[in-house]
Amino acid sequence: METSIETPPPAPGPLGRLRALTGRLHPGTWPVLFGAGALVGLLVVHTMDPNEPGNYPTCPWLLMTGTWCPGCGSTRAVHALTNLDIAGAAQMNVVLLALLPYILFSYGRWLYRSFRPLPPGAPPRKATPPVVLGAFLVLILVFWAVRNTPFGVILAPGGVPAPAPFWG
Repeated sequence: METSIETPPPAPGPLGRLRALTGRLHPGTWPVLFGAGALVGLLVVHTMDPNEPGNYPTCPWLLMTGTWCPGCGSTRAVHALTNLDIAGAAQMNVVLLALLPYILFSYGRWLYRSFRPLPPGAPPRKATPPVVLGAFLVLILVFWAVRNTPFGVILAPGGVPAPAPFWG
């Protein structure tokens, strides 16, 4: 009579263990952690003035090309917003200010939906339509191009033309 020894299944790898761990977390964990991180970031930007040289690194795009990227001025705009200076925020990055309601709405919807899961058998929720995402992309690209032209200098952070690149 033969006795068979069964070998145990192989232990999951690190990625399998990570998936198992994240699968046990509440769906609301990620938006809550993201919100907590955002609040810490807002506190840092509020307390460390980005208008003072040396507090934050220079934008790599600005350093290499000498032109403003779409995000240039965002840290100073957030600093102005945390000090309730809406006009100052608009002078630094008007697109950030314009997209802020959508950003806050999207975060709120993500947070709400993570605590209110779909009932069984309900159709899946729809994501942002591709047309809207394409419109955001076009808006950002047009903003990027126009803020680096002589007639679009009003869109540059603080209304200041971009400096020359580091090699010129």
